[in-house]
Amino acid sequence: MGTLNTMMLIAIICIWLLLLINVVLIVAGYRYYLQCEKKTFPPLTEFPMVSILVPAHNEGKVIERTVLSLLNFDYPEDRYEIIVINDNSSDNSREILEGIQKRFPGRNLTCIHTDAQTGGKGKSNALNIALKVSVGEYISIYDADNTPEKTALRYLVTEISGDDRLGAVIGKFRTRNKNVNLLTRFINIETLAYQWMAQSGRWYLFRLCTIPGTNYIIRRSILDEIDGWDEKALAEDTEISYRVYMMGYFIKFLPHAVTWEQEPQTLPVWFKQRARWVRGNIYVLIKNLPLLFRKEAKKVRFDILYSFSIYFLLLLSLVFSDLMMIFSLLGWARITLAQFSILLWIMAIVLFVVGTFVTLTTEKGEMNLKNLFTVALMYVTYSKLWMVVAFYGLIKYLGDAIFHREAKWEKTVRFNER
Repeated sequence: MGTLNTMMLIAIICIWLLLLINVVLIVAGYRYYLQCEKKTFPPLTEFPMVSILVPAHNEGKVIERTVLSLLNFDYPEDRYEIIVINDNSSDNSREILEGIQKRFPGRNLTCIHTDAQTGGKGKSNALNIALKVSVGEYISIYDADNTPEKTALRYLVTEISGDDRLGAVIGKFRTRNKNVNLLTRFINIETLAYQWMAQSGRWYLFRLCTIPGTNYIIRRSILDEIDGWDEKALAEDTEISYRVYMMGYFIKFLPHAVTWEQEPQTLPVWFKQRARWVRGNIYVLIKNLPLLFRKEAKKVRFDILYSFSIYFLLLLSLVFSDLMMIFSLLGWARITLAQFSILLWIMAIVLFVVGTFVTLTTEKGEMNLKNLFTVALMYVTYSKLWMVVAFYGLIKYLGDAIFHREAKWEKTVRFNER
């Protein structure tokens, strides 16, 4: 067997190994969904103090809707505070926030306004600023484009306060602008599949979850012990997850606590956001690779290996196999496995469509013929774009590492909503 054929075989094995792992996660996630369907929440007898932190940089288009939804939680008004960090904004965010404070003078709403000297250094820095003035026993985070459901905070508090083993509890996020265009419909399906596969499946099988950037609650004692968020991390949520695990806690996925968020509506905004995620996650992965060789870190080894497989093995395998298939069809390379690869490629599409569509059955209104066709289209369009983003993010990370460049936080652009 020639070198190209050997490399092609290795690439096929890597791709299918990851596909099969994802199938296992989907099945596990669906079993967890069935468990969640039966869950009930007992009434709280005590209401611990919660500090809700909202980092915001130039969020004038969405911040009012977010703060109003936070003020509407069915949690006692005197048992939670809202701290908005208006972080070096140059738009009308300050005026909007001050207007809300005047409309709700009796509510525990604090707005911290930073400038280029005191802030403007990214989400982690903004959260650390707010943490210093917060008073809650628990800390909850919401992005500035979020509109959580009325019960979200109460569900999160009920879950974490009822189990001392939980260091954090994460809720579910939904796409509130999913019907804007094809891109937002892709993102809607992607987020649902990710949560019911990677989050629910990993929780069900390994008691593992990754903290997302929003709609979660964490013990203040943990943040005090680890000195808050890593300000060098673009993916501060993923980074802090590993530290929570290393302290001996679990992170649980609670799909009952729901928030709705605005997703990118144009490809340039989506590309920039996802590239930042890739760079941030690779930073976290490299930072935590040594944990593979530490006995006390056995709980997170699956996560490290899974992330490494996604960002390196799967990415390189997909790029190589796609290029070889194209070269073979054009006659530029002789791959005896080409026809076999096409068969596997078709099978992979079927597996992707079926597996992703299964996750949609967990959401009311998402299981329809339109979404079935959308999922099929995702494989040959959106998934390929992810490969481009992942490869670009990897190159950017390597460039930052080689030339010792400081990774800069790039804010996701918001859009006006009707």
